[in-house]
Formats: sequence, structure tokens, C-alpha cells
Amino acid sequence: MDDDGRLRRRALQRARLYLVCGAAPGGRSLDEVLPAAIAGGVEIVQLREKGLEEAQLLEAAARARTLCARAGVLFLVNDRPDIAVQVGADGVHVGQDDVSAQQARTIVGDEMIVGLSTHSPAQIDAAVRSSAVDYIGVGPVHETPTKPGRPAVGVQLAAYAAKRAAIPFFAIGGLNSGNIAEVLQAGARRVCVVRAIADASDPERAAAEIAQLLERPPID
Repeated sequence: MDDDGRLRRRALQRARLYLVCGAAPGGRSLDEVLPAAIAGGVEIVQLREKGLEEAQLLEAAARARTLCARAGVLFLVNDRPDIAVQVGADGVHVGQDDVSAQQARTIVGDEMIVGLSTHSPAQIDAAVRSSAVDYIGVGPVHETPTKPGRPAVGVQLAAYAAKRAAIPFFAIGGLNSGNIAEVLQAGARRVCVVRAIADASDPERAAAEIAQLLERPPID
């Protein structure tokens, strides 16, 4: 592994607040939302776009990558390891029904980060055993319109990951400043947020509120 790979994984280990957003978060441009969210404390950004044409996706990914690189935060592309390579992203995130983590690793190489969504104890265990996976998303904690048809797993799965995952994990699914305390109490130290920041009227303030909560030790 070269220096870029080591630096990316160190940044991943330090990261606590992860934002997933589309190409027009809250109906606004990436230029308007991403710098504000990063200023508020976001340390990883994932571009998740299912509906764009290839050229539009490439354009959005390239712009997001530039904004993240300028701010010194990690940038990942959802589902598309090929796009991640083309735009020089820091990594790719895949789901259980997408290209496999091992296939993604083959495409992006050893220097880039590969993340995987998990929804059950068995999936967490398999991800931890895989040499292809650098981190996992655990959820959805609450039902969310961004994942229609995916039942909520509650905080129990985050508690399981806290005990069993030897790699970084991010609790995800309907999380915001009002309910993050429960996943922190369950043992999570990192969270992935979508609408609470991407759709907020003030993304910097929304990110800062969540980042502040993540800095506080949970109350036993």
C-alpha cells in the first residue's frame, strides 16, 4: 500500500460524520451544500445518484471530488467503482445487491477505500472477515425514504457491530441531531447522515449540531 492508501485509511479511522447526498442536495448545487456541510464537521462525503445519465454522473462526481479534495475530506462514489476510478475518488461504497465488495476492490485497487452496507449480524460478520472491506454502514436504524422497502433494524444492530466489528462502522438510517443519542448509547461512534444535512436549510449548522453530539461521550 502506498502513502495515499495509508493516508485515506487514517482519515477513515478518524472520521465520525459521514454525509451521503445526491447531485442536487435539497434542490441546491453541490457548490452550495458541500463546503457548508464540511465547514460544519462532515469528514466523508458519498455521492449517491441512481437516476443520472453517465455523463451527468461523471460531471457531478468530478465536481464533488474537487470540492472534497479542496477541503481535505474523503470522497466516495456509491455503487460505481468505475466512476470512482475515473474521477480520482478516495473510494467506493457498495450495497449487498450491487457489485460485490471483492469485485469493487478488483476495480479500484488496493489504495482506494471500499465500504459495504450491512443489515444483519451475518452480513457484519462476513464483511469483517473480508479483506476487501475497509468499513461498513450498519442500518437502517430507522425507516427512511432513501431506502424504500428496507425494514428498520433499530439500534440493536449497531450494538452488535460495536462488539463484533474490528473495522470502522457507521450507523445509518433516518439519523439526525434529535435521535443520534440512542445509537451512541448502543456503542456507535460514527454516523452516516443523509437528509438531516443534505436537506437542511443551513447545512453547516445542521452538520455542526451533529458533530458536537459525536464529540460527547455517551452517558452510561
